[in-house]
Amino acid sequence: MAEANIVKKTCKELGLTYKHLGELIGLSEGSIKRLATSNEVNTQVIKSCEMLLQIESLEHKLIKLETFKASLKSILE
Repeated sequence: MAEANIVKKTCKELGLTYKHLGELIGLSEGSIKRLATSNEVNTQVIKSCEMLLQIESLEHKLIKLETFKASLKSILE
């Protein structure tokens, strides 16, 4: 089974348009559109997309930890 295109995957998981993804990683909307339909995504774009996905994951974990912290503080008071 073929791996999903990282550009399409990143846009879908983060709810981004090609234009917004391009702004985040320093590429034009046209370049992002071309990469989304190509199997020739360069290493820099792959790493940029992976980093955006990791940041999103870490932000969700941080929110959960802050919620847990607040709950624990409330219980201990």
